[in-house]
Amino acid sequence: MPAQPPERHGLPDAPGRPHAPGHPDPRVRRSRAALEAALRELVTERDLRQISVADLTKRAGVNRSTFYEHYVDVHDLAVAACTATYDELVATEPIPHSQLAPDGGPLPNPLPALFAHVAAHAPLYRALLCDEGSARMINHLLHRITLAARVSRGLPVEPDTTDPVSAFLAGAILGTVMDWLRRDCAGTAEEVGAAVWPCAVACAEVALR
Repeated sequence: MPAQPPERHGLPDAPGRPHAPGHPDPRVRRSRAALEAALRELVTERDLRQISVADLTKRAGVNRSTFYEHYVDVHDLAVAACTATYDELVATEPIPHSQLAPDGGPLPNPLPALFAHVAAHAPLYRALLCDEGSARMINHLLHRITLAARVSRGLPVEPDTTDPVSAFLAGAILGTVMDWLRRDCAGTAEEVGAAVWPCAVACAEVALR
């Protein structure tokens, strides 16, 4: 049974803010949701580097001080919005660590859901991951995918533990996502996921030998 989203596969929260889903104050959740929605709208209209805090607060209907209560800058908001969305996907679509499902059948391929998710949020992901995007976001997301791979493979998440296999899986998946975004999401999510899945399974299986 896949892990439930509140557990977030044991991943740490995004920098610069507490864990939003569990925050007890609904006003905080509403403010963050409004700012994240404003960012997703604005990034479809202009480059991320052209979006200011004033643009975001005006679109979200909150004041400037509210923004800085939750985020350091625009990139911090972008990282938080993108990572939170991705973590929800990872919680329900873990990276495989076995060739067979518990019932002995083949594992269902989770990668089409990943690429469909990326396509649905393509302007934000493209702004953060492609040529003029955020190195901070790339490193942050790569770290979180690696942690998700470690948890899915039944390994501890301590930072001093060497695990080149999880790092390799994370780099391969994120690299494929970035290449797909640069090509304007050519091909369907199902096609790309089907092409990558056998490679991910083979890598995980080799590591188990």
